[in-house]
Amino acid sequence: MTPILSVRHLKKHYHLKKPSLFSAAQPSVKAVDDVSFDILEGETLSLVGESGCGKTSLGQTIMRVHAVTSGEVLYRMSDGREVDLAAASGKTLKAIHREVRMIFQDPNGSLNPRMNVRDIVGEPIRMAEGLSGRALDDRVSDLLGKVGLRPEYLTRYPHAFSGGERQRIGIARALALNPRLVVADEAVSALDVSIQAQTLNLLADLKEEFGLTFLFIAHDLSVVRHISDRVAVMYVGRMVELTETEALFTRPRHPYTEALLSAVPIPDPRMRSKRRRVRLPGEVASPINPPSGCAFHPRCRFASEICKIEAPQLRTVDGGLVACHHAEDLTLDGVDSLGVAAE
Repeated sequence: MTPILSVRHLKKHYHLKKPSLFSAAQPSVKAVDDVSFDILEGETLSLVGESGCGKTSLGQTIMRVHAVTSGEVLYRMSDGREVDLAAASGKTLKAIHREVRMIFQDPNGSLNPRMNVRDIVGEPIRMAEGLSGRALDDRVSDLLGKVGLRPEYLTRYPHAFSGGERQRIGIARALALNPRLVVADEAVSALDVSIQAQTLNLLADLKEEFGLTFLFIAHDLSVVRHISDRVAVMYVGRMVELTETEALFTRPRHPYTEALLSAVPIPDPRMRSKRRRVRLPGEVASPINPPSGCAFHPRCRFASEICKIEAPQLRTVDGGLVACHHAEDLTLDGVDSLGVAAE
């Protein structure tokens, strides 16, 4: 299958102020550091990792919320052209942003409190297609229906809605221009668990109805298992594993993935008592001054000398990609062997 998006050696470094006038070097936060992957048309690729691992910076850099430090973001448009989103500008960037849309993490902060639903959802349509009046109202009402909201909500303002309803408004806005690729940045993390499930089911239904492709960013592996075709794991700005969802959950290849899986909540107390939790020593490495070699090596029980010296590159192991020098030699626990019941 042809990729709809190909990210190649993408970097996003945030430059900080020099600690003093006499300091020679300007420190930088390596939020995204040489990341490469493909998203296939029609799939949901989930990007997971702890807070601060760079996943949100990656999503926002792809969307050009932030300027790219280096690398390519190759997007295949509906007419077949391949365009580097990282270098696009003007009319080309505007055309891409009609096809690539974003759902933001915070359903409160992402909606303008001074705009009603008609304006929030309808503004992209008005600007891109010039619709107004009754035609625009009909289009917005149809979109609200698609996300499970009533048409009479058109004149209401964000404060009149619950968190889950606000996120549905954000989803309707993302769908307004009939996109092909949607970047969902922690789209359910700010919602209650019951509302999370409703929103995930909604996104799955919309994917089927509109033929969407998703880059779904999350910090909770339990959220992504049943909506993802593949899962990518990030640690300190780098991708450490990328494989099909069930392969990752049943047989992880990177020790960091194993630790994340062991932290997945277990609702059944009988199963919880049987779990073997993988606890990592120390703290997450700083993206300002990451360790030499593999950034995970100070916390990894399998680390050897080569891990301290040489940064592992993503390579194919058992059909997936993993950045670990010892991947072939490790037998790591998946969710079932950790005592997490497969649903």
